[in-house]
Amino acid sequence: TGEEQKPLSSHTRRDRNHGRSRVLGLLALGLCLAVVSSGVQAQMLAWDELPPLPDPEGVAGPFVGVHNDALIVAGGANFPNKPRWETDKVWHADTYVLERDGDSFTWTATAPLPAPLAYGGAVSLPEGVLCMGGNDGERTFAGVFLLSWNPDAKTLTRTPYPPLPGPCAFTSATLLDGKVYLAGGMKDSELTTAMANFWMLDLSKKATPDEFAWRELPAWPGPTRALNITATQHDGFHDGIYVMSGRREDADGVEFLTDVWEYVPTLGEWKSRAETPRPIMAGMGIGWGQSHIFVLGGADGSLFDKANELKDAHPGFPKEALAYHTITDTWTSAGALPANHVTTVPVRWGDRMIIASGEVRPRVRSPKIWAFHPVPSAAPFGIVNYVVLCVYLLAMVGIGVYFANKNKDTDDYFRGGKQMAWWAAGCSIFATMLSSLTYTGVPAKAFAQNWVYMVGNFMILGVAPIAVYIALPFFRQIDATSAYEYLEKRFNRHVRQFGSASFTLFHIFRMAVVMSLTGYALAAATPLSPSQCVLIMGVLSIIYCTIGGIEAVIWTDTVQTFVLFGGALLAFVMLIAGIDGGFGGFVSMASEHGKFQIVNLDFAADSFTRMAIWVVVLGAFAQNLSSYTADQAVVQRYMTTPDQRRAGRSIWMNAILSMFASFLFFGLGTALFAFYRSHPDKLDPTITTDQIFPLFVAREMPIGFAGLIVAGVFAAAQSTVSTSMNSTATAVVTDFLRPWNACKTERGYLRWARALTLLFGVLGTLFGLMFVDPEVRSLFDSFIKVIGLFMGVLGGLFVLGVMTRRANGAGALTGAIVGAVVMFVLWRFTPVNGYLYTFCGVATCFVVGYVASCVLPGDRQSSEGLTIYTLRREPPVAG
Repeated sequence: TGEEQKPLSSHTRRDRNHGRSRVLGLLALGLCLAVVSSGVQAQMLAWDELPPLPDPEGVAGPFVGVHNDALIVAGGANFPNKPRWETDKVWHADTYVLERDGDSFTWTATAPLPAPLAYGGAVSLPEGVLCMGGNDGERTFAGVFLLSWNPDAKTLTRTPYPPLPGPCAFTSATLLDGKVYLAGGMKDSELTTAMANFWMLDLSKKATPDEFAWRELPAWPGPTRALNITATQHDGFHDGIYVMSGRREDADGVEFLTDVWEYVPTLGEWKSRAETPRPIMAGMGIGWGQSHIFVLGGADGSLFDKANELKDAHPGFPKEALAYHTITDTWTSAGALPANHVTTVPVRWGDRMIIASGEVRPRVRSPKIWAFHPVPSAAPFGIVNYVVLCVYLLAMVGIGVYFANKNKDTDDYFRGGKQMAWWAAGCSIFATMLSSLTYTGVPAKAFAQNWVYMVGNFMILGVAPIAVYIALPFFRQIDATSAYEYLEKRFNRHVRQFGSASFTLFHIFRMAVVMSLTGYALAAATPLSPSQCVLIMGVLSIIYCTIGGIEAVIWTDTVQTFVLFGGALLAFVMLIAGIDGGFGGFVSMASEHGKFQIVNLDFAADSFTRMAIWVVVLGAFAQNLSSYTADQAVVQRYMTTPDQRRAGRSIWMNAILSMFASFLFFGLGTALFAFYRSHPDKLDPTITTDQIFPLFVAREMPIGFAGLIVAGVFAAAQSTVSTSMNSTATAVVTDFLRPWNACKTERGYLRWARALTLLFGVLGTLFGLMFVDPEVRSLFDSFIKVIGLFMGVLGGLFVLGVMTRRANGAGALTGAIVGAVVMFVLWRFTPVNGYLYTFCGVATCFVVGYVASCVLPGDRQSSEGLTIYTLRREPPVAG
């Protein structure tokens, strides 16, 4: 830390900016930490000790990193001679590599650095450990080099890299998106030369030597600093570079800093964040999971001017880890440290983080190597919760069994004999459109960000009249079992089968995405693994959907609607009760942090990459339009009611339920933010952001109620999965088997319907097991992309058929194929926001299809009753 080099006359100055003495500040800090730690988990971090560094004295300021699954420790400085307090510091060039083979570890001493060096920055890259700057006790350097480990030859090679813009030591660096960022440091060995430097090296420019150089970026608005912490983490909106604490000196003395700054590369802006609970100068900070930064120790300066007086009686630096949560912008204790090593570089090695050697008190180093990882917070699910969940799941199967014998033919199996209650059909549409990803993903999105996405939900009010007065009459007039029968009547059979096949593929993947992502979210609320959750959802949905048909699906959807609303309302009430200040605290806290922001007035040239208002409006309108006109899962429900009037009522009921659900689930996410900002100690660093609602359910809900809400999440998932199973079977039987006369009897088609329902359920479940991915940052965003990739083209075909007279089969098929290619290109090669995918698909298919129809010859079938210009009007059906 440099403490041992400072004379006694260099004292820590009083904090003149805040106007309080250090003594009072430390007292306040103690009270603060007492409050914070009072609710902290017994153990947030688990620690293991690895074989110590071969140098028995240990070193401070080494270059540390991981390459080819080996830990590299190079250089450093210590006081190897005795008596320790009467000798000078010695810099070293030694390099050591720690390899692992299962549970065994072996150190290898390799060729030393060209010269002794310490106190630089280090970052682990795929190619090796990048070492930046440093000093040797006399000079400070700007050199940069890469250390690469060859495990076969047992050699460490050194490759020169572009030098820093100037000499720099006692600095800290991090890596983000292929760019190395270095912040803070000293020009020479005097703390008075601490800088406000922020430099970046773009590794993607390596192939172009003229551009491969460090850039000087605008520095943070705060004071100069050295021995600061630099780390990377996501703040709910963007990936950011965090610069924390550090130390500086001027004519008034030495100042230990507590300020925190975040730099957002995509915006090129700095933001002030919550100060550290105490100075953490020369500590180690490293991002973990999706929104935590762990700070391991650090010097607080409380004994800064006592080092020479205390000597070996110095107690060392505070042995406490801190956890910073970037979304709630809060600090909490992460528990006690086995030792506080400062002036070293933290590094991730597999599923653990490593602290290699370092300084434990003035002039004393430690050779110990510590490995640690966060420990999940545990809470038993309990027998009562299991009973509630099992009763619900068995009830869903019971509904399927009840309706099993009511299906005499495919009209019963696919359309419920057109005798379903309109309100039940409306609940089923709502449950289908909601999905479990809304149940967990929307609260997570509101927790991490704001209400900007909610504008998209308002678009249902604009699409509902189109669905009621335009789409619904088309499907009722042709008595469609499959939505894609319209495409054959309007264009030709090839277009119909293209649409049906696209829909089938979409819903197989939709089932997989819903189950896999929901399974991972539910793993935070239950003792079940993500794979076990997927299997439960898949198997039970297969059972009741296969034997019960559409009636079982609709009635289970109706029950599930009440379950998920009841669970969400109960959770909201409990969240408000747990927030500091209750409902008033919820409103003020959310308002202060912009959580109620609903419109992003961004019209910049690159706003198509963000959730600008026009992106949300266009994207959501296209998504809803495609769903209510081209999605068999929704259209099929139009056909289950006795008449057009009651079908229209089901659409309006869905719109009303959707608006209520929007306010409820976005409010739920904002309440989660306020709750965990009030209680940051209750956050679990091992979960993803999408698991935040299940975390609350599992840890904070009373016994029995947790089972109810978990049942609600299962309910939402199963409503989506069962709908997809039934509607894909409907599409294949109606659009492929019947036109080919695959069966001679109606009972044969019914057997095929059940077999295909089973098949698609099994496929969706198997894909769901494959797709479980803890790295997904947002369930909601991922789901939106999946919808856009498939439904945009299908929506475009229906818009093309309904809105034009001239479009023909060849043109429509051309538009669909080009639209599919454009969707793939948008997904793989562009930064376009996923919310725009559906709109781009609709627009591309429509424009290309119309132009191609004007050029290509094709069958122009009669469009009588199939376009808005020839639609046979009936009395209004709303009400």
